[in-house]
Amino acid sequence: MNEQRNLFLAIVLSLLILVGFEYFFSPPPPIRDTTVSQEEGDRDMAPEAPVLESGGGDITPVPSSVQPTTSLTEKSKHFSVTREKALSESGRVRIETSQLVGSLALTGARIDDLILIKYREALSQESPSIHLLSPPGGPNAYFARHGWWTAGPKGGGVVPDGKTVWRLSGGKVLSPGSPVTLSWDNGQGLVFSKTFEVDDNFMFTVIQKVENRGQKEVSLYPYGLISRAGTPSTLGFYILHEGPLGVFDGTLKEVDYDELQEDHEISQTTTGGWLGITDKYWLVALAPGRGNLVDTNFKYTNVNGQDRYQTDYLGRKYVLAPGSNAEVSSNFFAGAKVVELLDTYATTYGIDRFDLSVDFGWFYFLTKPIFYALNFFNRIFGNFGLGILALTVAFRLLMYPLANKSFRSMNAMKKLHPRITELRERFEQDKARMNQEMMALYKREKVNPAGGCLPMLVQIPIFFALYKVLFVSIEMRQAPFYGWITDLSAPDPTSIFNLFGLLPFDPPSFLHIGVWPILMGLTMYLQQKLNPPPADPIQAKIFQFLPLIFTALLANFPAGLVIYWAWNNVLSIGQQWFIMRKMDAPAEKN
Repeated sequence: MNEQRNLFLAIVLSLLILVGFEYFFSPPPPIRDTTVSQEEGDRDMAPEAPVLESGGGDITPVPSSVQPTTSLTEKSKHFSVTREKALSESGRVRIETSQLVGSLALTGARIDDLILIKYREALSQESPSIHLLSPPGGPNAYFARHGWWTAGPKGGGVVPDGKTVWRLSGGKVLSPGSPVTLSWDNGQGLVFSKTFEVDDNFMFTVIQKVENRGQKEVSLYPYGLISRAGTPSTLGFYILHEGPLGVFDGTLKEVDYDELQEDHEISQTTTGGWLGITDKYWLVALAPGRGNLVDTNFKYTNVNGQDRYQTDYLGRKYVLAPGSNAEVSSNFFAGAKVVELLDTYATTYGIDRFDLSVDFGWFYFLTKPIFYALNFFNRIFGNFGLGILALTVAFRLLMYPLANKSFRSMNAMKKLHPRITELRERFEQDKARMNQEMMALYKREKVNPAGGCLPMLVQIPIFFALYKVLFVSIEMRQAPFYGWITDLSAPDPTSIFNLFGLLPFDPPSFLHIGVWPILMGLTMYLQQKLNPPPADPIQAKIFQFLPLIFTALLANFPAGLVIYWAWNNVLSIGQQWFIMRKMDAPAEKN
């Protein structure tokens, strides 16, 4: 096979990969958004005793600071009451950290009101903060609860359930270093308490205690659950998982919403690990504790046409003799999927492979190191865009020996081009003889015709891994560069078809070909001029159009990825020009 065919096949292969990437991974219309209320109240799917109409104690009014007016995520208005009304239906304990504000409901002792105060739905400072958790009865109901289950008779309110009203018995505001304790007496000899602790970020610790003051032995099982009402709008990307997931015995399991709708329930047993529900950037997860053997479930139900999803676990049995007590501690995460923070939690709390909640995908072994390298350069330069430029330089240095050999091969091929053309003309009617003579020529001149393809093949997994980092990591979300690039994880917002904003109209998305994609195409064209031209005129014409095709394809990719590609082209041009000058100097001297 001659050198033009090898190079041509490498380019076509790369083009097919990019076209396939755009076809399979471009976002289809989002799945239906059935944002609904839990009109049935806090009637989660965990096995529990019937509701006991009792409780009482100190009821804390709902603080105004945790009652935001609205949220952009509340797209559907098919709910029974507003979020504010749902919050007011229970006494509440305020939650305040440097990252969170919200409240803990005394009814059900559930965490059902959390707002991520440092993250907004859009770039504008007037944009609402992210509302992560919401109470049952209102829109976008999404909450967590811990409790006890008993296999004995369900009557008489033996254990607390979702409508039990707890008493605030310790603390006033849940904040770092200031835990709160809730308690409830079932009137039959069992006294329950829950102590909630929270760190400076997104991790809660829930300590459940029960004391048997009665005359009979009681068997109890601790559980934790996360309940979500409605099927949320998802991006629909094949490379991004959104929905129930968990790590069970060291293995990640991801379940799509539509898959769970078909199966209704997916169960398994694990020792340690974690489980929850993830969005692209946000995670709500339960961690039952290192070494604890638990039965886990992903569940789906449809109540009056409303989708309901739940992840839960049931722990091992505790047998309480009269006068004895039991205590169990677990963790609950609700917040942004910050990679370094997840790694810290994995070590501090023994949460196995907690970083897998960030969907780094099949190239995990490459994607995560690239993320940490970008994070390192960001700390140095204070900008992720500059970090991408520095990382590209680092890649070029690592691949310098390979690129150097490749460019030398391409330069030698360029010098052989007249002789190759002559062979084609001499043996035009005898293809076998032509190939034989060309291979002999390569052997005499010690030239590898496929040598120029190697850097491109090596660059493909790096390209995909960097794309994954830009797409899934919250650190890149709304990360600015300079000028008009205000979000490296989003496409270049400019378009040549409205003269980069000078004309007062917004072109359709497929015509959004901005400044950086055009710069990338120009650098690709210049780099192409340094390579040996194909002898076949048809191939030569195809090569001329490749920069235009790549410009159009990459226009809708994250700006950070296009910046990487353009800068990589510039470095390649400089390196190739330097090598060509170095190789030509001895020839000119001779």
